[in-house]
Parts: sequence; C-alpha cells; structure tokens
Amino acid sequence: MAIAVLYKEELKEYDFGLGHPFRGDRYEIFPAFLKENLAQDDNYRILEADQATDEDLLLICNRDYIEFTRDYFRAANLGLSYPGSFSQYHSGDNIPRGKPGKLEEAARLMIGQAKMAADLIQSGEYKKVVCIGGNMHHARPGYGEGFCIYNDNAFAAKYLMERHELERVLILDTDAHQGNGTCEYFYSDPRVLFIDLHQDPRTLYPGTGFVDEIGEGPGKGYTVNIPMPVYAGYDSYRLVFEEIIQPVTEEFKPQIIIRNGGSDPHFADELTNLGLPVKGFRMIGEEAREIAEICQGKEIDIIGSGYNKEVLPYAWLALIAGLADFKIELEEPFPIPQRFQRDSSFEATKEVIEQVKRRLKDYWKCFD
Repeated sequence: MAIAVLYKEELKEYDFGLGHPFRGDRYEIFPAFLKENLAQDDNYRILEADQATDEDLLLICNRDYIEFTRDYFRAANLGLSYPGSFSQYHSGDNIPRGKPGKLEEAARLMIGQAKMAADLIQSGEYKKVVCIGGNMHHARPGYGEGFCIYNDNAFAAKYLMERHELERVLILDTDAHQGNGTCEYFYSDPRVLFIDLHQDPRTLYPGTGFVDEIGEGPGKGYTVNIPMPVYAGYDSYRLVFEEIIQPVTEEFKPQIIIRNGGSDPHFADELTNLGLPVKGFRMIGEEAREIAEICQGKEIDIIGSGYNKEVLPYAWLALIAGLADFKIELEEPFPIPQRFQRDSSFEATKEVIEQVKRRLKDYWKCFD
C-alpha cells in the first residue's frame, strides 16, 4: 500500500534569512532528491495540505502568542519593524536575518499537514503519512525557540485525542535535540507516552531531557528521556530500540505513533555530535515500522531537521525507506571517519539504558 507524503512548495518560505542555520532551501533540495531516486507509482502519493486557521492554532497556542507571531513575522517578511517585545514571545535564535521568507504562513502549513495526516490515517485512507517539513518540537504554547514557531508534533497528538478521541498516543522523538516543547505539553498527561532519544543535554541545546525527567502528576512515568552519549552510533541506537522503546511501547499499546526527527544525529551534522551513518536512519524507520504493528501500522512521520544539506536528503529518504519498506539503496554521502567506523559510545549507552530502566521500573512492568 502506498504511503502519503505531504508536501507543498510554499514550505520553502520557512526561511529565517541569509546567514541563519535554518533556511527554506531544504524544502526544495529534498523533494527533488525524492523524485529523482524514487518514482511515485505504487510507492507514495504527494498530497498538499491547507494552512491551519487561528482556531486550529488555539488547540496548542495562546491567542496573544498567535497574534504577535503572525504580525511580527509578516512585518519582517516585508522588511518592516514591528512594535512589541519579541523576547516575551520568542528566543533570540528565532530572530530572522535580512529578509526572511513568509515564516508564519509556512508554520501554519506545517500544522495543516499534521492535521491532514491525522485525518488521513483515522479515515482509513492511509496507514502511514509522512510530513515533509515541521518537527517544530521546541515551540511551547506561548513561546517559540530553537527555530520553532508552532509545534506540529504536539498539535497532531492533541488533535488526535480531541477530534478523533484517541486515548493512547506515542510520540517518538529521534531528533538530536530534546523536544522540550513537546515534552512540556504532555508532561502530566498519561494519554501520551513521550519517548525522546537525543544527544546528552549537558553537551547540546536545549539542555533538557535528563533520565530523571519522567513526567509529573498523573503523567509520571510517561516521559522517557534517553540521553545518548556523544558520538553514539548505529549499535547504540539499535540497542535502545531493543531494550527500551520496543518493550515499553508493547506495554503501552498506543493507538497511533507520531515519530519526529530529521538528519541531525548524523556524524557529519554541523550542529550536533552524534554518530549515525545513513543506514542508521533506515534502521530508525524500520524500527518505527515494526513497533507500529502494535497499532495496525498507523504512523505519522514528521521530518524537518538537519544542518548538513549534503547529508539531509540521504538521511530523510533513508527514514522514509525504512518506514515504508522501500527497496532502495542509499549511499553514504561522505566517507565514514575512522572514529565512527565502530560505535565507541556503545558501553556508555548500555549505562544510560540501565539508568533509564532503574528510574522507570516502578511505572513499567517491562523494566521491573
């Protein structure tokens, strides 16, 4: 069965301007790479979503935040200044440089894609939907940071629970940075199991996601942070899936899975210090496909991050190929450096896994 790939050319407007780490050309580079390497045919269908409305955004955002964000970024796109306290609503890394794209409109499109993905799966039209663009996992209800404006991962989960009345949603965040915004949305909500693999927060923004951050109140135990040691590679990631993600997912029995994350755990990423080769991204996709069998194959995949544009298309397509079981060979775009030819952090990863199990054993039988 073909998967749905949600993409619209206007996503390239999610561009903070020349000199900023997050540019919109990723949304031109990847679609071209996808079409060159894999025909639609019976593999996938490219569909276009509509922008989210204010009513949609109010599901996850405060009204004053929406209004400031809309007006500020639209003024910036026109080269105009906008009165008001930017720092009240956004961190400095969200300040556009020069002439940015139509950021706010593109951010609404990412929310629209998350909404469409949920509807397509719940209607039975597709089992798997991939959103090209998004993964805005640092954004919170009233504050944008980390290049993120509106949190599409949180929207997808909230929309599935409120509109489609789901009671158990798994969010699996495999981005190199911890999804602090998504985590905050569901920290006390036992309907959402939030599992986050990310680089050790002592060494990378946003500095959150330690083993002992496990949720609060009725949601205690439903946040699973797995801080990966610096340079952790293929073997480390596979072991984490085997020892933590698979068993806790089987016990939770989600009705759908939302996986988010792009290419930034790659060893050549320019902002991070992990060690995955391209085949590691295919493995992540394969693991997501395998655990999704628990919920009849239902999975939303949100892909957006990565800061080496030569690596990005290979890793993104590897994620999709693993998820959809596409028989396509993807080469490594760079020679693998000597230090990454073996997973030097494997033993340290074993220690992290034991820490996670000890911290969560009172909440999950599989860890007891």
